[in-house]
Amino acid sequence: MKRDQEGLRALGNEMPYAQDYAPQVLESFVNNHQENDYWVEFHCPEFTTLCPITGQPDFAELIISYIPDERMVESKSLKLYLFSFRNHGDFHEDCVNVVMKDLIALMNPKYIEVTGLFTPRGGISIHPYANYGRPGTKYERMAEQRLMSR
Repeated sequence: MKRDQEGLRALGNEMPYAQDYAPQVLESFVNNHQENDYWVEFHCPEFTTLCPITGQPDFAELIISYIPDERMVESKSLKLYLFSFRNHGDFHEDCVNVVMKDLIALMNPKYIEVTGLFTPRGGISIHPYANYGRPGTKYERMAEQRLMSR
């Protein structure tokens, strides 16, 4: 199936940037290689959000890695989604977990992990990591092993 037949709105179109957290902008498309296990990795070096206490900006590189099943996230919609955190107040750990859970809801991957490499503020940098493997599968065991080996 061609991508334009999948109802993708963001790809190839001018889209407004959401001014606050907007998971509804995420879009997915059919994985043409469902028979293969393979990694898809996004590096988002310009992720920003606001500290919910001080309102100060926080900057990070988000690394999103997943093994797709039937659906994959469309990259422009992912960019718009990540931008929606720019004026949203959340702690670093919350951002990483929310992104992971929203992507699980969108595409039900076999496995996913999200790492936030937040720049130092007050001399301390925070690097939260969250992962998920589909329950009852080898991916659940993989998630446990990867989490415990960090």
